[in-house]
Amino acid sequence: MVSDADPTKWDCPPHTKAKHDMLASYLDGWYPILSSWNGRVLFLDGFAGRGRYNDGTEGSPLVALRRLVDHHYFPQMRHREFVFMFIEANEDNAISLKREIDDFKASHAPWPASVKVSVINDKFDATANTILNHLREQKANLAPTFAFVDPFGYSGLPMDLLADLLSYPRTEVFVNFMVGHVQRFIERDGQEAAMRSLFGMDVREVLSGHSRKADRVEHLRAVYGKQLQDRIGLDHVQSFAMINSTGNIGYYLFHGTRHRKGVKLMKNAMWKVDPGGGYTFSDRLAGQDVLFTPEPDLKPLRREFLLHYAGKRNISAEEMEWHTLLHTPYRETHVRPVLRDLEREGAIKVNRPMGKKQFTKGVTIDFPSSPPS
Repeated sequence: MVSDADPTKWDCPPHTKAKHDMLASYLDGWYPILSSWNGRVLFLDGFAGRGRYNDGTEGSPLVALRRLVDHHYFPQMRHREFVFMFIEANEDNAISLKREIDDFKASHAPWPASVKVSVINDKFDATANTILNHLREQKANLAPTFAFVDPFGYSGLPMDLLADLLSYPRTEVFVNFMVGHVQRFIERDGQEAAMRSLFGMDVREVLSGHSRKADRVEHLRAVYGKQLQDRIGLDHVQSFAMINSTGNIGYYLFHGTRHRKGVKLMKNAMWKVDPGGGYTFSDRLAGQDVLFTPEPDLKPLRREFLLHYAGKRNISAEEMEWHTLLHTPYRETHVRPVLRDLEREGAIKVNRPMGKKQFTKGVTIDFPSSPPS
């Protein structure tokens, strides 16, 4: 087995850069929101790596630190305590990571006292259990936490442990589900325990209802996402497919949160990576010149509105924006263009009080009982 410190594991393919771009974009919004009302904020990186890739690209720990201390709003966040726990099981990687962080802190001297950083040379599950045992002993709550869990494979990531760690109300997760490996090994002898740990259920239950003709990768994605929602209790779960150089889905990134603002932030981050709205990133297309930003196909959102709101009256654009964010792949910015088209076509009735423009507050929409075919 190749060591996690082996240099061949530390190339930075385009999909890794895209993953870190999503993380960075999300943290840009997450830090100010959490710091506005919480005394302590925790960023937990479960498989932190060595700090830097072979081409010099920064790993997730440096990405997370940089997005905070270089944030234009950081001077207004200094009254909050930010705790970063970077967990890395491989000793060589942990030493490298510590060196990179020391260099980073030196480049930002004097280092802010409100930003606490620790590198923990241990396995993710062992460290998470230590945190949980401490909280139980102290009868304390976990500070608002963003857990970034990005393993190379599928071991050391127990669903039961995630459920315990994320049982606290102000926690969320951004997790790498290595579906490419899982679908190849899920029925292999000797992998039963690892799969049971990953999904929190037996392999037989995982594969229940899967037709041999159906897409196994999609089935596994759906099962894992449902476990994040049902087993852990995360209200909002969305996934993003990472397609490798062979054209196959290598892994899914899952984001799970209980808060609507978190959905909005992550959806914006995902759309930046895939402006066409397909929630996918392909290594095959990375680096190619793009002459224009692909426009998303809004026809499915139009159909959703006409079906979901059929016969309903006095619906606000704001209500429709939240429905779009929480229950469709689209962003809130896509709502008003669809409404303008529907109004122009006479497909909806817009109640616009005197002095009100477009779909501002106070403007409501009535939908026909039978949506047009």
